Amino acid sequence: MTARQRRERVIARDIAEELGISVSTVSRAFTEKAVIATETRSRVLAVAHRRGYRPDPLARSLTTRRSRIAAIVVADITNPFYPEVLAQLIERLQERELQTMLFSAGPGRNVDDSLPTLLHYHPDVTIVLAATLSSAMVAACRQAGTPVVLFNRYVPGSEASAVCCDNHAGGRTVARALAAAGHRRLGYLAGQPDTSTNLDRLRGFAEACAELGLPEPLVEEAGSYSYEAGYAAAKRLLRRDRPEAVFCANDILALGALDAARRDLGLQVPEQLSVVGFDDISMAAWPSYSLTTIRQPVPAMIDRTMEQAESLLRDPEVPASLSLVPGTLVRRASARLGATA
Repeated sequence: MTARQRRERVIARDIAEELGISVSTVSRAFTEKAVIATETRSRVLAVAHRRGYRPDPLARSLTTRRSRIAAIVVADITNPFYPEVLAQLIERLQERELQTMLFSAGPGRNVDDSLPTLLHYHPDVTIVLAATLSSAMVAACRQAGTPVVLFNRYVPGSEASAVCCDNHAGGRTVARALAAAGHRRLGYLAGQPDTSTNLDRLRGFAEACAELGLPEPLVEEAGSYSYEAGYAAAKRLLRRDRPEAVFCANDILALGALDAARRDLGLQVPEQLSVVGFDDISMAAWPSYSLTTIRQPVPAMIDRTMEQAESLLRDPEVPASLSLVPGTLVRRASARLGATA
């Protein structure tokens, strides 16, 4: 064999000509559920192995009308929670022989702007992390044959299926646990104001406070989900009208709040101030923080996401649904908590 021959890529037609069969028969030999004689399949696979042939997934997609691509769209993922989710999600998709294509909108950009480029690749399904899509773009994806699943976000009234932690129930759990320990004056550090996670956590927290006869929570807008925003917002809240306990819209805000309380205001945690987060990122367990938080059930949420995606792959016309997965209160040293029934 010459050097030129070694460099030439073997294609399905080469295998077909050697065996005296059609190209479509070669293709069926590599399709698990295709109807083909066992002996023929064995001959094709043996020759393919000898000649180093591998099916071209792009070429096969033209025949099957399936790209076997799962697009993942992310916004600003500086929040450590989402890289942890992303690693697990990609692993699960690859187990199902779905290759992932990552699209990043970047901070300050609208996620909708990524969709036209994404649709050029005809992904079988699109999973959106840490962001929301407009109803118009969700409809455009469906029309293009690319159903959408939102992870830890939802758009009310849209055609996008979504999987979320039960953020409303998590907020209620935090309020009850703080009240059970004797805290009465509670505060909330809000994240990005238009996100369903922030709104649902605050709603559950405020509702439980009202049911327990507590004053309405003091709310301070951080404006984003970042350490710096949490640090600055906590200083404003604690200097203005100090609560006895602060529930933060996520863990990275809570870490900023803890440092602001200790370093700038000299408060003892949890003796003078209890701080609770939401997510249970890896840093929450660091001894320097020991953050009490609501743990998002990431493996279970990814299981639900995969179920949603596979259902949509079987039938893109399946009605949109919202799946809520309960979180778990993780008790650490940053907060004084009582028992919750």
